Order: sequence, then structure tokens, then C-alpha cells
Amino acid sequence: MYRGYKIVANSAAGRRRYMQWLVPYVIACEEIDRYDIWIHTHNGADIEFFKQLAGAFPKVNLVWQPNGEVKNISTINPFYRFCREDKTIYIKLDDDIVWMENDTLRKLIDFRIDHPEYFLISPLVINNAQSTYLLQVCNKIHLNTYYKSHADGDVLWRSGKFAADLHQWFLDNYLKTGRYTKLHVGAHPTAMTRFSINSILWFGEDLQAIKGEIPGDDEEFMSCIYPTRLGKANCFLGDTIMAHFAFFTQREQLDKQNILKQYGEILDRIWKTDEIYRPIHERIQTIVKNIDTHETELMKRPSPYTHGTPDPVYKLTIRNRLFTFLPKSFQKAWELQKKEKHLETTQYILSE
Repeated sequence: MYRGYKIVANSAAGRRRYMQWLVPYVIACEEIDRYDIWIHTHNGADIEFFKQLAGAFPKVNLVWQPNGEVKNISTINPFYRFCREDKTIYIKLDDDIVWMENDTLRKLIDFRIDHPEYFLISPLVINNAQSTYLLQVCNKIHLNTYYKSHADGDVLWRSGKFAADLHQWFLDNYLKTGRYTKLHVGAHPTAMTRFSINSILWFGEDLQAIKGEIPGDDEEFMSCIYPTRLGKANCFLGDTIMAHFAFFTQREQLDKQNILKQYGEILDRIWKTDEIYRPIHERIQTIVKNIDTHETELMKRPSPYTHGTPDPVYKLTIRNRLFTFLPKSFQKAWELQKKEKHLETTQYILSE
């Protein structure tokens, strides 16, 4: 308990290559009572990683998909049923949060308690379109043009090239130099606007009225539809920072530029000299190495889940139907052009 609230963190999980850098922050946070890992994967090696985490750290609690199926992001929604207890604050963390300020979680929890008027609280997130927009309008980052506040825009959300530039800008100018507090922008309320929920906090009682039943797109519902119905705004706490690795549209490019490796090297160096983080980090790295050693056999294990009902097949639009009649060479060239659109050499970030 902290200030009269039980604090429960959670992550819809499936990727140990990211979570090895996230989990130490949660374990080290004294204010967090429990870390629910929502197991949402068929990957046997990652599932074994989570099982060994639970065996190593009492704070870790494994939560299985209640319907017994893992298909896509739609099968994450049932996990919210476990997030509606009274006097409980829930902190949802994407499994690819790969860095945060050491006091981020405590500051978010305190702000959550001090500001019950908001539905969701989010930190400033490196590689989150709305957070990048905040950095832009607060003159913390100077881009090649003005980008509008869209949660899924072609550049701030979709572009792998932009995401790589953004991470490198943050790594070189602020993380490696220890100057990241220079990016703090204060609290910024927002309403009737969707944003990517890389990290959010809510009160359990706010989901009690709907019994934790989240319809459709959970990001649209949690960040926009439901708070609008409640007559509440959300708020970005811009005085604390996390780094989110990638949206699916960006991952390939970021891997090519070794962005994750850079974060890992920085954290490994810092944590090796930190009395709190060192034992946690070392234990997790031992688990990671053990999983990697036995990955081949672990990947042969049967999944505990079904793959669910296939998504409906939608009819082709007239435009797409006509596209199928074009020469294969033209189709291939067109798809290649679309793929490379966001890998162009545009200099998005003009200065720090």
C-alpha cells in the first residue's frame, strides 16, 4: 500500500528482448505492490522467461488470457477485467518500454493520487506521437516542418526513419549526456483525443462501472471514448520521461540501426554500479542467458492458447480490385515504393 492505495503494474507481454530492460524498473519501485505480466504470446521461450521471472521475484504475478486465446491486440482486452479493484491504481506499461528516469514510477503514482480529476495519466514518452507533438510545441525539438497532433500520423507514428532519428537524437543529446531533465515540459491536460497508451495510470474504480469490459480498440476506448463519456480529461505528466522502442511500423528500421542495443548498453553500464539495480539486473540477465541457451527446445513447446477465430475477410475495394489486374512488375514496384517511403533520407530533426 502507498498513500492508501494498492499499486499494481501490468504489461501485455510477449517479448523478453525488451522486457529484460523494463522489469528492473518495476521490481526496484518500492511503491509497486504487484507486477501482473499478462501472458499474451504463443512463444514458448518468452513464456518460460516469464515463468522464471515469477520464480525469482515475488512481486511478479503471471496472468493468463481468460478466454484461452491469443490472436492479435483484440485478445488483450479481456485482461482489463482484472483491473477494476477499488483503492487500487493500475500502471499499464508496454512491454517495449526500454528506459525511464529512475523516479518516473513514483512521480506518476504521486501525480495520479494528487489529481483524481483526470481519467488517465501518462508520462512524456520518447517515440509516442502525442509526446513528440508536446516536445515540438514546447520548443524542445526542432523538426523540418510542423507536424499536427495525430496519434497515427505518417511521420510521428508510422515512420521507422523518424523513430530512429528521434531515438538517436535522445540517446546522443540527452541520455548519454545525462541532460534528459532538460526535456521536461510540465503537465498538459488533453481531452477527446486519442493517443497511443504506451504507459497509462488509472483508478480501478473508474473501470468498475463497466466491469473492465473494453470494446473494440482499447487505445481508442481508454484514451478517448470512455473519458469523454465520463466528462474527464487525461493528462500527460511531462516532467518525467520514458522511452518506448517501436510501433510495428517502425521496428524493422530501428533494429537495423541497433537502437535497442544502444539502450541496453547504457543500462547495463549504469546498473552494474547501482546497489539497487545491480542484483535485479544480474538475476534477469542470468535468466535471459538460460532461456537463450535452451531456446530451440523451448520453442517446440505447445502453446497454452488457441489462435482464436480468424478475422473476417473483407471485400476488396474497387481501387484494390483494379490493382490486382495490373502487371506483376508494376505491383511489386508500387509496394516497394510504399515500403521505402519512410526510409528516405529526410532530415526530420533539425537541431536539439
